[in-house]
Amino acid sequence: MVQAIPTHGTLQAVDDQELCYLPAVEALELFRRKALSPVDLLRALIRRTEDLEPRINAFTECYFEEALDGAAKAEQRYSRGAARALEGLPIAIKDEPEIRGKRTTQGSLVLQNHVSEENAYVVDRLEQAGALFHARTATPEFCILFQTFSRLWGVTRNPWNLEATPGGSSGGSAASLAAGTSTLASGSDIGGSIRQPASMCGLVGFKPPYGRNPETPPFSLDPFNHQGPLARSVADCALMQNAMSGPHPRDIATVRPKVEIPLDLDTDLRGWRVAYSLDLGYVAVDPEICDATLATLDILRDRGATLEEVTLPWTARMDEAALHYYDFMMGGYIEEMTRGREDLLTDYARDYIARSHRTGSREFLAALTTCSEMYDTFGPLMERNDLFVCPTVTTTRVKADFNYLHDTIEIRGQRIEPELGIAMCHQFNMLSRCPVLAVPSGVASNGVPIGVQLVGRTYDDESVFRAGAALEAARPGFRDAATRPAL
Repeated sequence: MVQAIPTHGTLQAVDDQELCYLPAVEALELFRRKALSPVDLLRALIRRTEDLEPRINAFTECYFEEALDGAAKAEQRYSRGAARALEGLPIAIKDEPEIRGKRTTQGSLVLQNHVSEENAYVVDRLEQAGALFHARTATPEFCILFQTFSRLWGVTRNPWNLEATPGGSSGGSAASLAAGTSTLASGSDIGGSIRQPASMCGLVGFKPPYGRNPETPPFSLDPFNHQGPLARSVADCALMQNAMSGPHPRDIATVRPKVEIPLDLDTDLRGWRVAYSLDLGYVAVDPEICDATLATLDILRDRGATLEEVTLPWTARMDEAALHYYDFMMGGYIEEMTRGREDLLTDYARDYIARSHRTGSREFLAALTTCSEMYDTFGPLMERNDLFVCPTVTTTRVKADFNYLHDTIEIRGQRIEPELGIAMCHQFNMLSRCPVLAVPSGVASNGVPIGVQLVGRTYDDESVFRAGAALEAARPGFRDAATRPAL
């Protein structure tokens, strides 16, 4: 779905790559100083997209000509001194929140002709802040997988290893950022759909606490569900989060006051107490992911934090409760959206509908009770600590077209539950008021990145960003060409 355009300007290919991986906060500074035009940045991204997109399949649709017109207008606003917070930044929007006048398919053949009448609330905020929407990013059907493939859009691949998944359900957003075809990208997270792809693509992703960012009905009243940002740096993630967040007059669940994350954070963690677990008490995790997590914890120690390994009394019953919740909520939603057109669905979407018929009010109530039991342990733990750290994923050995209905995964010789068992994220959707920042922790032997989750006390967003900045200061990230995907 990529629109080809002629190459313009005199930028060299090497300069294109540097522009394509330019941090958003630095791009804004260059725009303000008239040292870089938003048009030139966008043209570099378009050229890179034309080169790479057929191999990655991160985008479902592109709006290049419209975005170029917006970039020219952004340049004029900078010349007048009237630039807004995200003026001229190209942001890819997941194919889930509505964009006025654009198709919103949620990866489903059922919705392939659905054109949105108004913006989702977070999309509206990004637009009002001056962002340019140059592309839509791929998602599995109805955003219900940790992989990104659908009958409508095909398979999305990880730029670090094209045989591997970039994760899901915000896999298209993550793949685009890792490939350098977007400056920022949006995501949503009901069970890890921001953090898991962020981890598998070497990115930063934020699951805000419930109510921090506005959501449209019916999911505005679902505490598991969160709209949030993905980025290549902690500061860029904070920049986008600041534009998305705050109370909204049409979302009763949004909380006051609006929180602004500083972009220049203190990375001295002296006096901090950090609890950590490598397995949350019950999860099988690949040894190299445990090793990367321990190495990341060493950086926090070097920054002054005191570490304590803790044992959580959680069990696989937490996974069962989460699945009941998803079956009840998402299965029912999918059935209502697709009634009479089930033949157009993927097998995994039909599976959700079937499971919803086996899940009733008792299972739903039990899921909520389990969430409360989990916080009975986690809440007191966080009263004694400033931060909790654990891995984001349990394995990187997940193929791009992995299907939990047919495929299996083993970790440490143990066959794991394939739907939720490849990540350690849904537990913190169950603890929905805790902010969670996913940041890189290393790269696995198959070339796929690894990440950790930084979990904060309820509604203490700044602390997880501060810890993330402390970790980022010790690693080169995407600014070093040697540590980017070899595309």
